[in-house]
Amino acid sequence: MKSLSALILVLSVIGSAQSQSPSDPEKVVQANLDAYNNRDIEEFMSYFSEDILVRNFDTGVTSAEGRQAVRQIYKRLFEASPNLHSKILKRTVFDNKVIDHEYITGRNGSPEPLELVLVYEVRDGEIFRISVMRKS
Repeated sequence: MKSLSALILVLSVIGSAQSQSPSDPEKVVQANLDAYNNRDIEEFMSYFSEDILVRNFDTGVTSAEGRQAVRQIYKRLFEASPNLHSKILKRTVFDNKVIDHEYITGRNGSPEPLELVLVYEVRDGEIFRISVMRKS
């Protein structure tokens, strides 16, 4: 009986830890988006793998590689964008990929909205690749 109680306690602790750190790709991406909308750089960065790669979908050009490069870009963006907000117009989840059509306002203080499609790839509960498509 003691070992059954110990097992239940261990399983409840594991379940609690897993619910605090999402591993489902959609939950990871949503938590990352929530941090983006709150301009919380620490929380935002916590969802990226060390080897995060951000690239332009159309050209294949890498715009950021590694956590430090991503942090620098978004830290500046968050500081320059007090009204930054991204609204999801459409989301598709396909295996470990989350594809978001985003409508972004307040970017770098601009009144002009920006529409992007982002393909997030998630591995082991972390975003490891983002491909960005801009509306022409």
